[in-house]
Amino acid sequence: MKLSTVIKSTFATSALLLSSLTFAANIEVNANGNDLAIKGYDTVSYFTKGAPTKGSNEFTSAYNGAIYQFSSAENRDLFKADPGKYAPQYGGFCAMGVALNQKFDTDPTAWHIRGDKLYLNLNKDVQKKWVTDIPGYIETAQGNWTDIKGLTKAQIEKIND
Repeated sequence: MKLSTVIKSTFATSALLLSSLTFAANIEVNANGNDLAIKGYDTVSYFTKGAPTKGSNEFTSAYNGAIYQFSSAENRDLFKADPGKYAPQYGGFCAMGVALNQKFDTDPTAWHIRGDKLYLNLNKDVQKKWVTDIPGYIETAQGNWTDIKGLTKAQIEKIND
């Protein structure tokens, strides 16, 4: 076998492995096709302003395979110093959905901070249900997240059938 063929084969295998690893990381974070988390909203602003604020592609940081955008360099730097403090729970998937053993997208304007943690919901109607028993839903979601965080939506659907 020619050396060039071996090298090409090795690169192809490495690229496939890297692609698989990237995919595995991204199924734990709710991000769009460009790996953008929270639809471009500034996750730090929920804590500092008490409101969702659109981020900018001028201020970004990568965390857990996703790209987060921020409205200022200060917010970006706060995130970089302690991303676990500011990143939404359950990888940014709907907290109520996780309590129901599902991974749903979120509306960044349907949010709640509880115990210094950010929780997002599918929409404001789901959020109304979420607030009726936040401690109970968090407890259920915590157990479910351990089981589903590394699974795709299709894998979860098979389990829930």
